[in-house]
Amino acid sequence: MRTENTVYIDGEFIDSLTEARLPVTNPATGTVIGEVPDCGVADVDRAVHAARRAFDTGPWPTMTGAERAVRLTRLADELASRSTEIARTITAEAGFASAVCGPVHVDGAIDVLRYYAGLVGKEDLEEVRPSAQAQADVRIRRCPVGVVAALVPWNIPLLGALSKIAPALAAGCTVVYKPSPETPLTGYLLAEAVQAAGLPPGVVNVLVADLVGSQHLVSHRDVDMVAFTGSTAVGSAIALSCAADFRRYALELGGNAAAIVLDDAPIGMIAGGLAVYGLALNNGQACIAQRRILAPRERYEEIVAALAAAANMLPLGDPTTPTTLVGPLISEAHRDRVLACIRDAESEGAVVAAGGGIPDEAGNGYFIQPTVLARVTNSMRVARQEVFGPVVCVIAYDTVEEAIAIARDTEYGLSSSVWTADPARGEEIGRRLRVGSVYVNATLTLDPTIPFGGFGHSGVGRELGPEGIEEYREVQSIFVPTSV
Repeated sequence: MRTENTVYIDGEFIDSLTEARLPVTNPATGTVIGEVPDCGVADVDRAVHAARRAFDTGPWPTMTGAERAVRLTRLADELASRSTEIARTITAEAGFASAVCGPVHVDGAIDVLRYYAGLVGKEDLEEVRPSAQAQADVRIRRCPVGVVAALVPWNIPLLGALSKIAPALAAGCTVVYKPSPETPLTGYLLAEAVQAAGLPPGVVNVLVADLVGSQHLVSHRDVDMVAFTGSTAVGSAIALSCAADFRRYALELGGNAAAIVLDDAPIGMIAGGLAVYGLALNNGQACIAQRRILAPRERYEEIVAALAAAANMLPLGDPTTPTTLVGPLISEAHRDRVLACIRDAESEGAVVAAGGGIPDEAGNGYFIQPTVLARVTNSMRVARQEVFGPVVCVIAYDTVEEAIAIARDTEYGLSSSVWTADPARGEEIGRRLRVGSVYVNATLTLDPTIPFGGFGHSGVGRELGPEGIEEYREVQSIFVPTSV
């Protein structure tokens, strides 16, 4: 049990001004493992004002890229020294399998930080361009956007945080980071690393808030930009709030990925790959999970049977056990919502080919069996919405053109995959899909060097890669006369 009464503001852990508290529950056992402040307007104001002062009068925005790189590398080292504790905390808070928490959620997040340290350490942030119309040399400068509010969901508590914080800091911005109420303890460990790394006061501020505090943060007029990962509905509200004040925003929102299985795809590759990337990835709670599996009609029964067998073989249970691949869902309410989606699909004519219920060994944890739904059509609600659980839908198609049309028939556009014995053919089909990322014979990953984001209702802007840091910059032109 870890009880926190503080927030991290202006380089110090100080008492929160709220009496409201948020419990932290282990989803594998249903037991409360922590408690943190539910920060309101007063705490948010303190954090934003600290970030504002640090940006307007502090050294961080005026440092060279190389100077910031040294400090970001120091932060990466501090996180690395805490990697085991962070991984255990993510497993306890979010229920993700310990086998992936270390390499994916922790090491992957640190890699993002080191990537941006390396990128900004050798960048030239200013160029001189002669004016074509005036007798002047023009200094073109890439400037930090200002104070950034970073709001991160529970399914990527550290990796999602550093995908925003790292490029923002590298660009010279200051940050108010709000972890999810479901996974706040990871946020405190990040704050401890920030303090140990010696970042200047106010450059990174960390507090936890539910609805009231979060709404105040994203609407705060001293926040120059909001970086958010979460639902499309909340992202839309944030965009409207920022638009009213002409403030910047970057939104990584929902997904409803289609996995197009071509007629030549080896059955073992399909079953093993989609069991992992559709069902086991983050216990099915991943925006890039490959959920709509489009199968050629002549191989439909074969593919359903292989997927069902693979789903039934996925090791489910205690996420601290090294052999576990599928842990619990984040909460009882979310588990019940996913179960309701399965029952609703059955009422529309879908057939449960594997799973579909709560496993006998669930105990008080929030587990669902990995579930394969057959006889699904793309018009069913289960195929239209983001279920966000270990559930895949198998949809039949007759021609590749029909498969492409089904894949594109969604408001989302985050990711898709193509499965085939001919990668060149897979690439050709991928170029026709309206999504931010296409994985041929998928290895789903958030590569620090590769931009990630979506089309349509899946968001605005890109994270990671050189493109990610540009989200946190403004361009300024200074005209300097060549003669007086």
